[in-house]
Amino acid sequence: MANSERPNQTGSTEPERKPQSSDRDGDLERRRRQLDAILAEKRPAAEGETDKPKSGGMAGFGNAMKLSSEFIAGILVGAGLGWVIDYWAGTSPWGLIVFLFLGFGAGVLNVLRSAGMVAEADAKAAAGKGGLPPKA
Repeated sequence: MANSERPNQTGSTEPERKPQSSDRDGDLERRRRQLDAILAEKRPAAEGETDKPKSGGMAGFGNAMKLSSEFIAGILVGAGLGWVIDYWAGTSPWGLIVFLFLGFGAGVLNVLRSAGMVAEADAKAAAGKGGLPPKA
């Protein structure tokens, strides 16, 4: 008969060698140290990027109340104006519907302005005037 040794999954005909626990532990320890070094390099950069002071729980709650009240106020003002226009013009319910949507849009815009996601209209106008060349 021919040689009964057949190649294993790696293509080698040598008997499969199981890793010893000390080799495996040493490899894991080396990988852990490498990961710790990489994380230590990245942590100071991540901490330096946040210049804002950390706010407490009550400051976050106050900010949430401010934003939600601005949103609800926009919707209520829109609905109130729509109802008044419907009452005077007799166009019920179209004025209420249109101004309710306009109030929703105004509420969203107010929240985005308060959160600092959208620039104020005055700041845009001032930046736009400064960028225009004078007329000759």
